[in-house]
Amino acid sequence: MYHNFLDNIVDLSTPYYCYDLSLLRNTIGNIQKEISGFPFVVHYAVKANGNPRILEEISKTGLGADLVSGNEILAALKAGFAPGMMAFAGVGKTDSEIEIAIDNDIYCFNVESEPEMEVINEIAGLKGKKVGIAIRVNPDIDAHTHRYITTGTVADKFGIDLPMLDEVVDQALRLPNLHLRGLHFHIGSQITTLEPFKMLCEKINFLIEHFEDRCITFEMIDAGGGLGVDYNNPEANQIAPFHDFFQVFKDGIKLRPGQKVHFELGRSIVAQCGALISKVVFVKENSAKKFVVLDAGMTHLLRPALYNAHHKIVNLTSQESEHDTYDVVGPICESSDVFAHDEILPITRRGDLIAILSAGAYGESMASTYNMRSLPQSHFIE
Repeated sequence: MYHNFLDNIVDLSTPYYCYDLSLLRNTIGNIQKEISGFPFVVHYAVKANGNPRILEEISKTGLGADLVSGNEILAALKAGFAPGMMAFAGVGKTDSEIEIAIDNDIYCFNVESEPEMEVINEIAGLKGKKVGIAIRVNPDIDAHTHRYITTGTVADKFGIDLPMLDEVVDQALRLPNLHLRGLHFHIGSQITTLEPFKMLCEKINFLIEHFEDRCITFEMIDAGGGLGVDYNNPEANQIAPFHDFFQVFKDGIKLRPGQKVHFELGRSIVAQCGALISKVVFVKENSAKKFVVLDAGMTHLLRPALYNAHHKIVNLTSQESEHDTYDVVGPICESSDVFAHDEILPITRRGDLIAILSAGAYGESMASTYNMRSLPQSHFIE
């Protein structure tokens, strides 16, 4: 994949994000092929990358939008996403954000607590509207991913615990300005095995049957997202294993007539289509290490510092056949500003261009101006 970036190097001030739009389109095409003929609805998780051009490209494909702030709702609307394909999640929705969602007639709030549900009902009543909700369930499933991106255990802040679910569903059915569409789940992110998704299907089937016994049926089940990507060998695995992922739900969920399954995919849609392009400022050496110092840092790509995540790193311009071992670091005044330890690269020199791959998700969207650094630009290739 990095050959695309090598062939399309532009005279932009580094660091900048480079996005391969053809790969993005191929990825979404693969998703659409896998869900064709099944009652599946896919929403793009805008938090993964909210770049306006990326949003416009995705909205053209007909995917819905999964949103976690009022500003994300506005950005999705501007990019052309249909309000009737929008779901609004998050544990701390403010009154003004709730009003934005209601005023624009979004499909569904993914409700995280009983107090939130009551506030949505109150605001909807003041506006003379009845709004759709799904109740987010905390299924107590360990997704075996990084602790900071695990969201479905009882230790996490998200969703309604199973012992409380009956009471919350009953309350939702009593509130006059709410329409209970279904149940919502999300167990974590960067999940690279199928077993957690199979466990989720078992929980979903149990709850569908449980509420049917109480004469309560749902029009939809939102299974969330979380499908991981290959950060170690992105060239060989440019597209996430969507076939295996969706097959789990095709085989595992026992849907009733008319029911649909919704998904919220973010990382698996945009991660591999983006790379952070940076320039080597210095190569320095001490008694223990050699350091490649880049003009990009944790303010441009936070994942390594935040999650100890590793991205494949490629020297785009070195012509050397010999290799050496380097710590690849940024310019930020923090010891955590490290992209990789003991990375093997071709002999690298000042001025070389470096690509940090698989950076299309949670790269640009998490960028900051810490140290008064400029936000990265973006460039798009076909």
